[in-house]
Amino acid sequence: MHVASLIQAASDGGVPTSGVAGWAVDLMEKLGIWGAGLAIALENLFPPLPSEVILPLAGFTASRGDFTLVGALVATTLGSVVGAVVLYAIGAAIGRDRLRRIVDRMPLMKLSDVDAAEAWFAKHGYKAVFFGRMIPIFRSLISIPAGVERMSFAMFVLLTTVGSAIWNTVFVLAGYYLGQNWDAVEPYAGVFQKVVIALVVVAAVVFVLRRVRTSRRVAR
Repeated sequence: MHVASLIQAASDGGVPTSGVAGWAVDLMEKLGIWGAGLAIALENLFPPLPSEVILPLAGFTASRGDFTLVGALVATTLGSVVGAVVLYAIGAAIGRDRLRRIVDRMPLMKLSDVDAAEAWFAKHGYKAVFFGRMIPIFRSLISIPAGVERMSFAMFVLLTTVGSAIWNTVFVLAGYYLGQNWDAVEPYAGVFQKVVIALVVVAAVVFVLRRVRTSRRVAR
């Protein structure tokens, strides 16, 4: 279901009262500026929660004077970092050895896949963490391999902070300047997210087909 369909603007100046946006508004009403930060932290942990709704809404709320624009940017970026650190810790707890044991038991997967992923991450990990903060779905997932590979925690936090700040600023400012039309941002961001999901699905299907074909050749 389209996220915008979950949002019903109330009569008090465009403030939503239901759906994801209503939930975010409730957090901000109860916790103030830190409600926006908490919403984004949870968005990192649960990717189905859409940052393209929460962030513009935080900007719109700031435009109404409920809190400052700078405060909204700081709180949402801090929330992004907190959520990312939790996922980094989960990845670190899993660790390389446990991950290899898990992959070794999975159908169609090989330990060579882990080796290739580790080699890629060793070469491109910093870029992946930075730019991944600006790509739907990967915004959350990239923190886990960073933890598994025990990327320098200081560098992880730095790259996550900068990447998140860029992403958050774009959407918070959009909501701030669009005012009551803050939700106009979501359809455009939604297209980007759908493209990313489609590419992931296509890549997964191609991987499975190739691996099945290879398995059949070996079986012969």
